[in-house]
Amino acid sequence: MKMLFDSQWVEASDGNWQEIRNPGTGDVIDKVPVATLQDAETALQAAQRGKEAMGRLPAHKRSAILFRIAEAMEADKAALSELLARENGKPIQQTREEVAAAIRIYRGFAEEAKRILGRVVPMDAVPGQERHFAVTIRQPLGVVAAIVPFNYPVELCAHKDGAALAAGNAVIVKPPSDCPLTLLKIAALMEEAGLPKAAHQVITGPGELIGEFLARSPGIQMVTLTGSTEVGIKISQLAAQHLKKVHLELGGNDATIVCADADVEKAAEAIVLGRLARGNGQICCAVKRIFVDAQVYDRFAELLTEKAKALKVGDQLAEDTDVGPLINEEAARKVEAAINDAIKAGATLTAGGHRRNAFIEPTVLTDVPPQVELFRQETFGPVAPLVAFQNVEEAIKMANDTPYGLQAAVFTQDISRAFDIAYRLEVGGVIINWSSAIRVESLPFGGIKMSGHGREGLLDTLDEMTEQKIILVHDALSVFAQG
Repeated sequence: MKMLFDSQWVEASDGNWQEIRNPGTGDVIDKVPVATLQDAETALQAAQRGKEAMGRLPAHKRSAILFRIAEAMEADKAALSELLARENGKPIQQTREEVAAAIRIYRGFAEEAKRILGRVVPMDAVPGQERHFAVTIRQPLGVVAAIVPFNYPVELCAHKDGAALAAGNAVIVKPPSDCPLTLLKIAALMEEAGLPKAAHQVITGPGELIGEFLARSPGIQMVTLTGSTEVGIKISQLAAQHLKKVHLELGGNDATIVCADADVEKAAEAIVLGRLARGNGQICCAVKRIFVDAQVYDRFAELLTEKAKALKVGDQLAEDTDVGPLINEEAARKVEAAINDAIKAGATLTAGGHRRNAFIEPTVLTDVPPQVELFRQETFGPVAPLVAFQNVEEAIKMANDTPYGLQAAVFTQDISRAFDIAYRLEVGGVIINWSSAIRVESLPFGGIKMSGHGREGLLDTLDEMTEQKIILVHDALSVFAQG
């Protein structure tokens, strides 16, 4: 497959290609160009033309295009879901859910494209300004660069390029290096939906090279990134050279607190789905640390271990697979090392723990020392580490003892306790009586501290991707008395 520049499918300027492999089998699926800096400059120049065309496109036409994109994806949903499973490693049932979510997101932005509203500002609230009339309007930024991660590429790209186009921007998408194919297929559908020429570029190649170019280029007005905290810091530093907008959804070390009065069966089910059997454990807001009241600790650990052992690991294209391969073998080796390090430090392995190529068995660890890397840093794989606590104060303190702050979860039957804990947790979102690994496109999603800044959601992203302008007419009114 080729890259998309200026509404044309192109190869890399130096002719280099990268093979894209099925992480479960190692088989080559396809190949994509390895873009150079020259190619990135070409994409950027095309986007400058695209932003002019998008700026002239009225809201109703932007809306209609986004609706057509969603309809085209709906018609091709089966093929897109299968391709995503093959290149990404998530089980086919989950990639169907991801593609369906992206379709909803494009439709949501199609609706919101017609509701980018300004406001009338009452100037008579200020003495001496009564005769003036002022309004605010929202206008596109220009060019938005969208850097997309490997774990949920279709859904997260929709949050970024769907919003950018709805707001009237041109967009340059940098897909994940390990799984760019489905986004390239969707890009073809987007071109057929009637976007203006050069409104939408897709550039494949090394993330560090291309991402840093986009961040430092003055022709980009905003960079939106979902990725690691380390990459987010680098992007921010480069973007600051031109004071461009940066939206960052970065790593998380999401805590779950299971209180003594919790429905432990439901809590165990939620953690299986929110850590072990969704995205193969590769979700930024997945459960990363589990704090369980000592009164129910043994029962909860037993339930979670039993459910983890019942999960089926294997071919991501099989309908009954629960857990597929991680994105590549290197990622699986990192998770394996973190598991072994925790065991050496004193943790007890009750389920899983083994690696086969890019596959990691769903793993449960009890009595995990809080100082181990698996607990201190984000572990991107199907691993559930448990720690007991004696009181809620202790649990909150441990949950907040992290530089990250994406999401968290609390399990309790006491609604007052639930809200009290939710207020005190230092995160961007708290889920009560379900897993932290939940995201709904109509809600603002994002973190605090080293988990990033800004919020993604149908309303919030449009605000991020537009500029507010005031228009004031001097001495426009005579209705108010002077003075």
